[in-house]
Amino acid sequence: IKNKMSFIPQEGEAHPSRCPDNSAFKQQKLPAWKPQLTIATVLSTFFLTGAFCLSVGVCLILAANSVQEIQIDYSDKCSDCSKLRENTSNWNKECHCSINFTLKEDILGDVLMYYGLQNFYQNHRRYMMSRSDAQLLGRNVNVQKSYCAPFATYQNGTPMAPCGAIANSMFNDTIDLLYNHNSSVIQVPLLKTGNSWWTDKNVKFRNPNSYNLSSAFAGTARPPYWQKPVYLLDEEDERNSGYINDDFIVWMRVSAFASFRNLYRRVRRIRQFADGLPAGNYTFRISYNFPVTKFKGRKHVILSTVVWSGGSNPFLGIAYVVSGTAATLTGFVITAIHLKLRKKKTYFQKESGSLA
Repeated sequence: IKNKMSFIPQEGEAHPSRCPDNSAFKQQKLPAWKPQLTIATVLSTFFLTGAFCLSVGVCLILAANSVQEIQIDYSDKCSDCSKLRENTSNWNKECHCSINFTLKEDILGDVLMYYGLQNFYQNHRRYMMSRSDAQLLGRNVNVQKSYCAPFATYQNGTPMAPCGAIANSMFNDTIDLLYNHNSSVIQVPLLKTGNSWWTDKNVKFRNPNSYNLSSAFAGTARPPYWQKPVYLLDEEDERNSGYINDDFIVWMRVSAFASFRNLYRRVRRIRQFADGLPAGNYTFRISYNFPVTKFKGRKHVILSTVVWSGGSNPFLGIAYVVSGTAATLTGFVITAIHLKLRKKKTYFQKESGSLA
């Protein structure tokens, strides 16, 4: 009884109010607008949306079709090197193969070189987690406590740098492009930097602090499938070596699909290649290091240009065309239904008038 009496307001005390504050928002006095959907506004919305999507889709498809691209599968053409690489005891033996091809017309503008892989699944959950982001930031961490296992340390306890399955399986073929011009062979100048995202190069990947790279990675060892340690990824430019190597950074951004392509090089526009790649005979000289036979994969090398909408993928344009077509057809269906119902309404009005 005492507890119940404590909730009864005493004389002189103010009663607590449950009413909302006397504000325009809580009293629902704010100005409001409610659209009045008429047949004119509904049809105009559908038809305008359809026209917009169709226009954008056609532009995207035309832009994608204007991309110049050549793709060469060298999985079978380098079969001898592939057999050599399938034997892990030959990891330190070099193997080269050459592939000749002809450009029938000039490839003008910026020319990009990609390597493509088929049937290589990077989207497996354990594979995607097998890395140490703290290690890739140059921090001194215990990789045994990361998700890198079984590619964390060797049996003697030496940590791998970088650790994890993603880094261990890094694509390591070397591809050079040669231009055969007037009985002379000219090596096409290729840019190996500037191919990764700025945020990756400057934020997500950093080398350990030290006076040189070899001392920064002292006490670590290369991953099992690598042919050289991480601080020798680019022996010509120390600013492109270690964890901030562009090829390594591009590989560490895994793909969602089993077939993908990664940017490898860009043609440097100088001398006779100032406008792009002239028509003529070319040769891909490949140092074959990445085996694909065991997982039934394929390897490609691609030369391609880019346009304002990106590469040669027409998916976005097709999606816009399909959406625009669907919106336009919906508009016609609504128009037909409206005309049919209006005729019925007119008919019943005439019948009721005649009966009256």
